[in-house]
Amino acid sequence: MTTTSAPLTRADRRLLALAAAAERRLVDPMAGFVDLAGLRTAVGELTEAFAPLGRVQHTVAVKACGLAPVLRFLADLGVDAEVASPGETAVAEAAGVRGPRLVLDSPAKTTGELAHALAEGTAVNADNFQELARLDRLVGATPPRSVLGVRINPQVGAGRIGDTSTATAASKFGIPLRDPGNRGLLLEAFACRPWLTRLHVHVGSQGCPPELMADGVAAAHELAEQINAEAGYQQVTSIDLGGGLPVDFTSDAAGPTFAGYVATLLARVPALADGRYSYVTEFGRSLLAKNGFLVSTVEYTKVAGGRHIAVTHAGAQVAARTVLQPEHWPLRIGAFDATGTPKTGPAVPQDIAGPLCFAGDLLARERPLPLLEPGDLVVAHDTGAYYFGAHYAYNTLPRPAVHGFTVTGRGEVEFTPIRRAQTLAELVADAGGEHVGSLRA
Repeated sequence: MTTTSAPLTRADRRLLALAAAAERRLVDPMAGFVDLAGLRTAVGELTEAFAPLGRVQHTVAVKACGLAPVLRFLADLGVDAEVASPGETAVAEAAGVRGPRLVLDSPAKTTGELAHALAEGTAVNADNFQELARLDRLVGATPPRSVLGVRINPQVGAGRIGDTSTATAASKFGIPLRDPGNRGLLLEAFACRPWLTRLHVHVGSQGCPPELMADGVAAAHELAEQINAEAGYQQVTSIDLGGGLPVDFTSDAAGPTFAGYVATLLARVPALADGRYSYVTEFGRSLLAKNGFLVSTVEYTKVAGGRHIAVTHAGAQVAARTVLQPEHWPLRIGAFDATGTPKTGPAVPQDIAGPLCFAGDLLARERPLPLLEPGDLVVAHDTGAYYFGAHYAYNTLPRPAVHGFTVTGRGEVEFTPIRRAQTLAELVADAGGEHVGSLRA
């Protein structure tokens, strides 16, 4: 009789990868890790969940993890890219994701960015009426290769975190749909531009419940129906649903699932599944966060005012949101010894401090953990989105290396380089090193 072992969980893979990384000295003194099997699973869950909507182009929000190998990996799984800057566009194109596989969103697109997108056939969501006027000049009389649309702000309200809520009454994003006169102006804008064929809506991200996101999608769908009715044909053929599905940072559970979100959408707008529209998604955090983690060495420990403090190399330079707004962006912290083995012992409240030169540079405050010692490892869980790419250059600290990993059926861990650690020479170059001596006292 043969027996088969249960498949490894995300937590199992993380433990194996951490032990292997410690053995191979990959944490020097900090590194990021991406669970490639977890990413494959997340993409499979995404595509399966949205199948009832028919034709869907899934994109990853590059802002969440602008690393070219990750974008290429996702592209090979059928996930395109949503970009919001020239840098994000360049990284995506370097990863081989370009033209119709890109969607350009930004409230501050330059003429050059728009011209490049039109030349490449990249989809563009115009943010405002002035941008539409700019597109008029660029498009001219020739039908564009790009899918062109308009981002609306449905003004359905804020979620739990104001900074990540983009559908408030006074949000800087999109054309505010409920402001006096704007609905009529939008109808006129589409009537005058037959090349406008898409509506885009994005209510926000972390802190925005799926029900609020569905309200925004409902507003976009209602407007699309009105535009098409007034045109006398289906001018709007696609709706960009945005992204923003929140993540549970308190446990290994994913939080709201893609399948649950689709069920919420269809309960709110059953007509989404009638086959008349195609759709775009722009998920980032919900695809990536749970599939990455940061590891730092504990450099020193001390006691100050009776409080235990572990000084690590993971601070605001990699976790600015967590350090500056811990009430909104708390992270689970794991304590391990130098071999990657989970530490045991009584839980002692400890501050997990970063290396930056300000007192508030704390990854966690009074966090109950087994007492840490120099040489131990601290793991910041759920950091696969934003924490690898949103580097804060305070104190001129280098960006850490990032490694992808897979675990074989025999439990062996294979690492693949995603980004090497930034060198001191590169830091000097960023600091204007080539112009040393150009200033005269």
